[in-house]
Amino acid sequence: MRIRDSLGPLFLDEEFRAAFGVRGRPGISPGRPALVSILQFAENLTDRQAAHAVRARIDVKYLLGLELTDPGFDHTVLTGFRERLLAHGLEDRILDLLLERLAEMGLVAPGGRQRTDSTHVLAAVRSLNRLEFIGETLRASLEALAMAAPDWMRASMDPAWQERYGTRVDAYRLPTDEQERRTLARQIAADGYRLLEGVFAPTAPAWLRQVPAVSILRTVWVQQFTRTVTDGEEEVAWRGKDDLPPSRAMVASPYDPEARYAKKRGSAWVGYKIHLSESCDDPGETNRPHLITHVVTTDATVNDAMVIEEIHDRLTSKDLLPAEHLLDAGYTSAELLLTAPTTRGVHVVGPVRSNNTRQAARGSGFGKSSFTINWQSEQATCPTGATSRYWTAGVDNNGRDAIRIRFATTTCAPCPMRDQCTRSTKYGRQLTVRPQDQDAVLERVRAEQSTDEWKDRYAARAGVEGTIHQAVATAGARRTRYIGRAKTRLAHILTATAINLIRLDAWWNETPLARTRTSRLAALDLSA
Repeated sequence: MRIRDSLGPLFLDEEFRAAFGVRGRPGISPGRPALVSILQFAENLTDRQAAHAVRARIDVKYLLGLELTDPGFDHTVLTGFRERLLAHGLEDRILDLLLERLAEMGLVAPGGRQRTDSTHVLAAVRSLNRLEFIGETLRASLEALAMAAPDWMRASMDPAWQERYGTRVDAYRLPTDEQERRTLARQIAADGYRLLEGVFAPTAPAWLRQVPAVSILRTVWVQQFTRTVTDGEEEVAWRGKDDLPPSRAMVASPYDPEARYAKKRGSAWVGYKIHLSESCDDPGETNRPHLITHVVTTDATVNDAMVIEEIHDRLTSKDLLPAEHLLDAGYTSAELLLTAPTTRGVHVVGPVRSNNTRQAARGSGFGKSSFTINWQSEQATCPTGATSRYWTAGVDNNGRDAIRIRFATTTCAPCPMRDQCTRSTKYGRQLTVRPQDQDAVLERVRAEQSTDEWKDRYAARAGVEGTIHQAVATAGARRTRYIGRAKTRLAHILTATAINLIRLDAWWNETPLARTRTSRLAALDLSA
């Protein structure tokens, strides 16, 4: 009730006009399913539960401005509303309209501080090992064709497939012996190739090739298998690990082809990432609550640093660009630290990764800091006084500018300090550095981040972990409820909007921010 009284009508019909027709029987006001969709994520409700709340709960009727006797609407209206938003590119308007109203009220503003962090999101699919994956991919194609073209399937399929792929592929029923598993994999591969040959035969209906499950099958078979014919003999083999495509390109599930496999700090998952940005000024100084200003959804393989430009672009378009942006080491890069203050007017506060050379990690030997770099002559001098021979400008594995410096083998081979410098017995010492301006800013930040002043300033970033917990615990953000990145992104936008409304209600209710909980065991004084 407080939300409606304080904010008034948030979602006017004209904001969604492009998604609805102008002829025929009038439909439900778009503002109502918009609010109900937000309510879904504020209370982690299904479509049916949300539609029932509209019929049964007085507070929801008040929020929507409905009569007590209003019968509500069918739950499929919510599905249709989401589809219309995505079809017309209006999903961002849900969060943007709220932020525009809050800007008018002075509760969000440009400048100040913001912080951003990400967390992993599981796709709405089950985890499969490699053998399960290929079997389930073939089964999904057969299932789709059985539904789309039953007559063609009766005439074309091998009767053995019905028994072999009639139920879902499960590791519980698969062989455990490695040789038997490889034999089964070859059988599945051969069946898949036979199905594809049938679908792409000149006599088959051309539209069968456009069935999404068939397209996925074709892609997966290219990624997972090699097929060779020698002297009329066909040989099908699993690709080795080194012959597989990178995770960013490899299909990880036949049911969500946009989900990707990723691994980070020991956690592996198939799905996506959500990046949340929120204001984090001291409420006592600004009289404003902490509110989410932007949300980004990427596949699981996208490096965090790659989304910062998009975040700054969108915050600029919303007139909510911060003066100070707190980020963890996954987002910071030399380019960002160097260009954000000059091109955006944003001061980025975040740690940079320490020197990750073997010598630095071991704490002995000659790390990068032991070398003197002459940028003008494009040479490096080692601690013994030898100079480098090769200076090659290029890019690293992430596409960032990098310079590779190499010392000649003839220089390093007889050096008495070689063991402290390199383990290579074939080549001389190699260094990789950033261009001069980027290298300088990295060294400056490395020096700053060890100071108490910098640590105090950066401490405010930790609060974004609470936002991630709220998204996971309140709205169920850990696992997407939809298939595909576009629908998952819409879910994340609704999640961010719901969290903002929850926080606004707490702000107007003068509910203090919760403090980090400490368990009784952790707080126990063992010195007593």
